[in-house]
Amino acid sequence: MGNLAVSVTYKRAVDLHQHVPPDWYARSIKENVLQWFWHTTRFKEVSGLIEKAGGRVLDIGCADGTFTKVVLSQSGASEVVGIDILPKSVAYAKRRFARSKKLSFRVADAHKLPFPSRSFDAVFCLETLEHVADPDMVISEIYRVLKDDGYAIILVPSENLIFRFAVWPLWTLWRGRIWKGTHIQNLSTKELLAKMDNGKFEIKEYKKFLLGMLQVIKVAKKQL
Repeated sequence: MGNLAVSVTYKRAVDLHQHVPPDWYARSIKENVLQWFWHTTRFKEVSGLIEKAGGRVLDIGCADGTFTKVVLSQSGASEVVGIDILPKSVAYAKRRFARSKKLSFRVADAHKLPFPSRSFDAVFCLETLEHVADPDMVISEIYRVLKDDGYAIILVPSENLIFRFAVWPLWTLWRGRIWKGTHIQNLSTKELLAKMDNGKFEIKEYKKFLLGMLQVIKVAKKQL
């Protein structure tokens, strides 16, 4: 994908997510018990896979920084960098965590990460890959910026029958209507495992939770 194509996909992604409030996660967890349950459950499940990094960590699709803070707390990283395509969300996260010396946020596109190769000890991409135009390109970028001894954790919906034909359609008719049309990738278990088992990564752990609606995979670079 060339620079022009990346620019087009970036603009499209911004347009698709233009109705998402900058404080969506911070506010929703406080206001809605279902969202509180959903997100605290995924926080717990993903936290169980986090290793003490001690170095630099990247959070792709950080939104308002809610989970970025969890990643920092659980990993013990010296710095966690959160990126997102929405300037308002990034600005909110910067204000929210302005006193933190270990959290930083910037606007960036996951298809072309603005970081040197092998610059992060761990990379998180949580409920983000289903929103991107080219998952393979994002996965390649994760591989590029990850250190040789680092690990990555990716979380996406499993697209099982409950999620695809009940929960998501009902959610996007109600409180989650701002997300309608934003899931442009449907990553089944088979598809996710195939994308990550690409000759570059070694699958360390894989599991489903929340009635199988969410799936999380932890990978490390293969030692060639």
